[in-house]
Amino acid sequence: MGRVVLVTGVARDLGRRFARQLAAAPGVDRVIGVDISPPRGDLGAVSFARADIRNPVIAKVIMREQVDTVVHMSVLPPASAGGRVTAKELNVIGTMQLLAACQQSPDLEHFVLKSSTAVYGSSSRDPAMFSEDMDARRIGAVGFVKDLNEVEAYVRGFARRRPDVRVTTLRTASALGPGLSTPLTAYFKLPVIPTVLGFDPRMQFLNDTDLIDAVEHATLRDVAGTFNVAGDGVMMLSQAVRRLGRPALPMPGFAVATFGQAMRQARLADFSREQVAFLTFGRGVETTRMREVLGFHPSRTTEQAFEEFAASVQPGVVSERRVRAAETMLLGALGGGRERTAELTAAGTARPAEGVRHDG
Repeated sequence: MGRVVLVTGVARDLGRRFARQLAAAPGVDRVIGVDISPPRGDLGAVSFARADIRNPVIAKVIMREQVDTVVHMSVLPPASAGGRVTAKELNVIGTMQLLAACQQSPDLEHFVLKSSTAVYGSSSRDPAMFSEDMDARRIGAVGFVKDLNEVEAYVRGFARRRPDVRVTTLRTASALGPGLSTPLTAYFKLPVIPTVLGFDPRMQFLNDTDLIDAVEHATLRDVAGTFNVAGDGVMMLSQAVRRLGRPALPMPGFAVATFGQAMRQARLADFSREQVAFLTFGRGVETTRMREVLGFHPSRTTEQAFEEFAASVQPGVVSERRVRAAETMLLGALGGGRERTAELTAAGTARPAEGVRHDG
């Protein structure tokens, strides 16, 4: 008999793709995907169970299917979960209920949590590279960073209560890939990219196929522990913006937050407090344990993952009209006034912007 694996979060692209790939892996007998709503794409050989992990009914699914491995893929940032309140419930309450269900199961042997390097937060006191035994340096974490820390604390508590269950936590770097929709990919697709004046943060990326491969690797290996997972190397935000061919718009930190509110209302990109902190201070993680203990080696470096993503988005030849529209939106968000907005709009139709190429 092969493994019987339950995967949460299959309504989202990464969860669905992972579950489908895992179902074809040697040594896997069955994969059961669960989520609140059905997935949009094909699940292949995966069985789908419509269930809310916030509800104790998830215990019945685990017991009925005699699940021996649970892969928790549904810890999401607010922009992906449908808002802060929903995200808090899914991430924290959902994880608590899922672990309570796992606690009752005599068949469970392995629990895998797909976490994020965002658990470390971003601040001016951060080390050059976070290792797995380090905590966030900023006191009083909020939002998604707080959720991640609570979720991981519950998982560590579960590991102490069930020492017979192998527990693996993967803190994955920001995923990039063609067609992948995340707050960070939405940010990089803006026609004009706002940056924090005076800061050029370091970033690490993970190709989306490497992320799926990493979770599969951890699921099928008898390795427990916490692991940072990221492509080798780092990139500066300025390098990423240049490779996209898009103009950067340096702004004071408070202005980025104000601009972000307008972006959220327009549903163009997510600029939460933790996102602005990341765009200010960045983040780097040490991946020695990933290679030497987990035995996983990403196929793409940070730079290669970004290059592949950049090649999939529209060329960064920004039209004058789009630049002027972005300036107008920015002035509106910052209270620039109707007169200045009208001046910019009129000027944009009267003369070309310096240093900006035209479409076509």
